[in-house]
Amino acid sequence: MKNDTWKLGNHEFTSRFILGSGKYSLELIKAAVEEAGAQIVTMALRRANEGGLANILDYIPEGVTLLPNTSGARNADEAVRIARLAREVCGSDFIKIEIMRDTKYLLPDNYETIKATEILAKEGFIVMPYMYPDLNMARDMAKAGAACIMPLGAPIGSNKGLCTREFIQILIDEIDLPIIVDAGIGRPSQACEAMEMGAAAVMANTAIATAGDVKLMAGAMKKAVEAGRAAYLAGMGNVRAKGASASSPLIGYLRD
Repeated sequence: MKNDTWKLGNHEFTSRFILGSGKYSLELIKAAVEEAGAQIVTMALRRANEGGLANILDYIPEGVTLLPNTSGARNADEAVRIARLAREVCGSDFIKIEIMRDTKYLLPDNYETIKATEILAKEGFIVMPYMYPDLNMARDMAKAGAACIMPLGAPIGSNKGLCTREFIQILIDEIDLPIIVDAGIGRPSQACEAMEMGAAAVMANTAIATAGDVKLMAGAMKKAVEAGRAAYLAGMGNVRAKGASASSPLIGYLRD
């Protein structure tokens, strides 16, 4: 699958694993890049301001695309301000829109996300909106200029997997943009399942960051993503509703 690339804006990628850097550490970044092959790593500008920008950027290897996000924004206006500041500080046109008014479940505000997407897309940003999977909202984000759609699989940091599986599948089937499953991926098998469905990529953080062996889990994620993508490209076998189907003939094989 050497030529199996995908695009965000005019940027082309070969890896379909993206690292979310909420639980930030040098060990995590190194494992994700070296073992999982991550070519995109997110960064919250708020976190950079608190911890010292130079230190965080030193963790990001050369050649890896930095994806600032608007974590902490409560509405479109705040997200736009954070995005503009991130571009000045980081020199990146990529921006992941995260807008959350809900502090208990951290569910994204789709309506405010559409507003921010439209403003930032017009300003030349490569906008990657994080959203609760809803077809009508996803269509509006696409019309607003989103470069992809990033539906959550489950609440952030929960490791619960694809709780919204059926709704994500609708987006994959109906939206003509890369669908990146973001939030909730807790196991390599769940990442594989998302890729088998036809997702363009998956983002994970907690699953690797909280593993007993970060390096080993990162490698497992890479293999799972690649296996799921290969299965999708190969074409999944049909599921029989009833009965069974023998893989070898059941009659005639004992005849002379």
